[in-house]
Amino acid sequence: MLTHDQILAYERDGFVLVENMFNSEELQILMENAGGDRVQKSKHGMKDSAGRDSKMAIWASAGNDAWGAVSSSPRVVNGARVLLRDEVYHWHSKVMLKEPRVGGAWEWHQDYGYWYNDGCLFPRMISCLIALDDANRKNGCLKVLVGSHELGRVNHESIGGQTGIDPERIAVIEARFPLKYVEAAAGSALFFHCNLLHSSEPNLSERARTSYICCYNSMSNPPYGGKGHGAFEPIRVTADDAILQYATQTA
Repeated sequence: MLTHDQILAYERDGFVLVENMFNSEELQILMENAGGDRVQKSKHGMKDSAGRDSKMAIWASAGNDAWGAVSSSPRVVNGARVLLRDEVYHWHSKVMLKEPRVGGAWEWHQDYGYWYNDGCLFPRMISCLIALDDANRKNGCLKVLVGSHELGRVNHESIGGQTGIDPERIAVIEARFPLKYVEAAAGSALFFHCNLLHSSEPNLSERARTSYICCYNSMSNPPYGGKGHGAFEPIRVTADDAILQYATQTA
């Protein structure tokens, strides 16, 4: 469970980094599954404004595999419940792949900049990014504008092959909110508010950067008009060792 200080940090800054959420054995299983069918069949590229490509595999169903074991993990789900102060359901999850030397940037955006258009009236939504390998400035780690979730939703537009925020407006916002590069050791988890402004730079290093992001919506925030992602029902939380169980069953 998150500590009182971690909860306060999330409310103040719009994010909180929890170190050592997953151990090396669990990370090895997930990295092995990064080359599996679920990722490969769902993977597609997203070009940044410079034409560089980052790859993403996304799904709305948590699933009954190693990835589903993370999305349904009590470590992740209970954190989302506490920070949103509500029961949650699985919105979607995605594997993010930044290949060495060619992995592209992600433009400045808010997740709610997308999700508002999926029929969610309130920003009662959260993401949990798990670093599957070490993330740092060299390989294009996430960067955030501390406290920017307090701005509320900002209009988004097309930038390259992505959706982001007008560069002129971002320049003004950057002058008012501290910039932080979220360098994280493998196994760390970053919970962040759906209105937190975040982006990342290209991976120009010799090392890949791989992460898994689990996203949740509050049960009090049903999308309207038949839109939205995932099944609108409280997520079924798995056993804490479900990743290891899955690996044993498939060995």
